[in-house]
Amino acid sequence: MSGRAAVVWTPDFLAYDLGGDHPLDPVRLDLTMRLATDLGVLEGIEPLVPEQAPDEEVQRVHVPSYLTAVKSAPEHPFGVGHGLGTEDNPIFLGMHEASALVCGGSLLAAREIAEGRADRAVNIAGGLHHAMRDRAAGFCVYNDCAVAISWLLDHGFDRIAYVDVDVHHGDGVQAAFYSDPRVLTISLHQHPMTLWPGTGWPGEYGDGQAAGSAVNVPLPPGTPDSSWLRAFHAVVPSLLSEFRPQILVTQCGVDTHAEDPLADLGLTVDGHRAIYRALRELATHTAGGKWLAVGGGGYGLFRVVPRSWTHLIATVLDRDVEPDRPLPAGWVAHTAGLTGQQLPISMTDGGDTGYIPWTEGADRVDTAVLETRRAVFPLHGLDPDDPRD
Repeated sequence: MSGRAAVVWTPDFLAYDLGGDHPLDPVRLDLTMRLATDLGVLEGIEPLVPEQAPDEEVQRVHVPSYLTAVKSAPEHPFGVGHGLGTEDNPIFLGMHEASALVCGGSLLAAREIAEGRADRAVNIAGGLHHAMRDRAAGFCVYNDCAVAISWLLDHGFDRIAYVDVDVHHGDGVQAAFYSDPRVLTISLHQHPMTLWPGTGWPGEYGDGQAAGSAVNVPLPPGTPDSSWLRAFHAVVPSLLSEFRPQILVTQCGVDTHAEDPLADLGLTVDGHRAIYRALRELATHTAGGKWLAVGGGGYGLFRVVPRSWTHLIATVLDRDVEPDRPLPAGWVAHTAGLTGQQLPISMTDGGDTGYIPWTEGADRVDTAVLETRRAVFPLHGLDPDDPRD
């Protein structure tokens, strides 16, 4: 790796706290950083500390009236609108500041890469991919992914690929760039008939000049590692090779895990590790080595997210953690004090990440794969029915 890799982190990220028993609990970020530290993944790495994104940066993707609503909501919470004050998106003190800080984190990661100080950067607090121009949605107040991509478009990048592996459709990012041929958005997610937000069909493939620049792979409930990886490799590498992005931006939600309480896919921590390694390789071979990774969903707060995102940080840093590595006793003791759940003992679930490369009809994800390929491959000059494409 030619340049260094950057890790963006501040304990102030934990202020993005939707409160009560809301599933998006910031403890998952704290436990991830503790685990990465205890395993030595961060040894010698000085995390970069972000500042809040100024309003003009947030307004790259959000209308000013929405920022006004977010700022005033904690003092005037009733009838604020804009998707705020719902069960999914409760109002909390310091909401604007915490959300702007997450955007600042992803902007800092983007700037490190754009200005040549790093080839790769990771912000596990980022990935708030559901926020729309004028409303909060799906636990997301401001869309840090779209803010960072918009900034990159103004700072020397005119071909950006965004790959979203969260269990939910990356709808906010797709919406932000649906008519912009400079941004290729690819989302692999649980089928919209079976999971919120109900979008992300193969037929959503971009507008006008940008036809083909939105790609959606809807996967059936229960999809395991092997089938997920089969679908990924049947669609993503060909499109990235053809698009030739100057940077790869990835949203790495881990709510695809079999244990996730909010969704129904069947991946393991081992599957997540295989995904990150595949993304790293694609960044190396199709995007000049430039890779910006952000977090996202993931509600297995104690057993899943810390291990998966430690693998993510390690992969970005080229410090891959072996799956059978035992969890540090200190981390287990600390975490056991927070939960009654039995904790794993190592960095693996024993998942099988082998997959059979795509040919039509051998796996239950293949219907989705073929629908997606037929919708978008011809728009990129690729043959949807030829497994070599």
